Amino acid sequence: MCQFFVAADPILYESRTRTVRIRGVSTSIRMENFIWDTLACLAAEEGVTTNALIVQFHDEILSHCGDVLNFTSFLRVTCLRYLRRKCDRLEGLDVSPHGERASELAGPPQPDVRNVTH
Repeated sequence: MCQFFVAADPILYESRTRTVRIRGVSTSIRMENFIWDTLACLAAEEGVTTNALIVQFHDEILSHCGDVLNFTSFLRVTCLRYLRRKCDRLEGLDVSPHGERASELAGPPQPDVRNVTH
């Protein structure tokens, strides 16, 4: 199994810095090429540029949470959630509109107390 991961093209995990203008302020974002590529795919599905998608994410996270503690990490997690949602849909799993699996929404599994002896 590990061979699949270690054989990845090193360019995928090489970092690249891009400058993005968010509401008139230039900011630099440094992420791995694979993350940038995933954001580009997500943006294409939405019919916008990658920069426009990043601005939209920034505005929406501010509106939803009121603050962004680590926007770059948010973008990485967003990409992972996007890819997981695509995989789950291919596998026919039940996925919420927010990308969580139904099992995640239910919370952690509860112990079966029916067969517990004291």
